[in-house]
Amino acid sequence: MATRCSSALRVIARTHRAARPSAFASSSRCLATAAATEPSSPPPPPAPTGAADPKLNKIVDDISGLTLLQAADLVALLKSRLNIQEIAMPAAAPAAAPAAAEPEEEEKPKEQTTFTVKLESFDAAVKPKIIREVKAMVPNLTLIEAKKFVESLPQTLRANLNKEDAEKLQKTFQDLGAIVKLE
Repeated sequence: MATRCSSALRVIARTHRAARPSAFASSSRCLATAAATEPSSPPPPPAPTGAADPKLNKIVDDISGLTLLQAADLVALLKSRLNIQEIAMPAAAPAAAPAAAEPEEEEKPKEQTTFTVKLESFDAAVKPKIIREVKAMVPNLTLIEAKKFVESLPQTLRANLNKEDAEKLQKTFQDLGAIVKLE
C-alpha cells in the first residue's frame, strides 16, 4: 500500500514539474508542496479597505499563497539574511510599570525554602534526653538504634523541612543542650 502511494505521488510530482518546472525547481520539498497545493487553491482573501501601499499588498498576497513549509523556510531565510536572533518570549507580556520593578526583585538572593536539620554535638550529661527525643521523632527506631544514631555524630535529623518546622526542631534540641545546624 505504501509503495503504491509513494509511486503515485512521484507520478503526480513529475507531471506537475513537467507542466510548471519553474515553480518546483527551487523547492526542496516538492512532493509535499505539490500534493498539498495543486488539488484546490483557496481564493485570495479580500484586500483591506484602508489605503495601503500596493507593493505591501502584493507581498502579503504572495506570502498568504505559501504553504506552511514554504512559510517556515521564508522565516528562516529572513532571520539569516537580516541577522535576527531568536529570543525567548514570556507567556504573557507584563505591564510597563511592573517590568521596571522586576529587575530590582531579581537582584535579591532567593530565599531558601527547604532545610536540613543536622545534629552536630551535645553535652554528655544530656545524652539520654537527646536519645529519647530522637526515638520520639522517628517512631520506628528502637532505643538501641536511637542510641547508635546519636553516638555517630554529625547526623541528619530531618531533611526537606519548611522553615517553621526546621526552626521548631532546632529549638527543641537546643533546649535540651544540643548543637543543631540548619542547612
